[in-house]
Amino acid sequence: MISFLLEFIAGLFGSIGYSETLNTKKIDQNIDRLKQHDWFKNIYEDERYHRLFFVSKKVRRHLQSTIRVRKIIRSKKAQKNLLVFLNKQIKA
Repeated sequence: MISFLLEFIAGLFGSIGYSETLNTKKIDQNIDRLKQHDWFKNIYEDERYHRLFFVSKKVRRHLQSTIRVRKIIRSKKAQKNLLVFLNKQIKA
């Protein structure tokens, strides 16, 4: 519980002092958490999206937030929003 609160507070301060630096280790850990779920595995293995997880700074920044990733795992609506976001990145 304490680590969740610390991550939440750090996330708030991180968004205030917007940083261009990506935490690759954290992003990869969050992707691994998502890959434990079949619905995400299907997205991750789809060649239309797979490359985005490695080269898109926007996608990687989106997945840097552990709080956001937890929400995506728990919420069908957040899962749909992730797919919409990924589709927008493909077209960008």
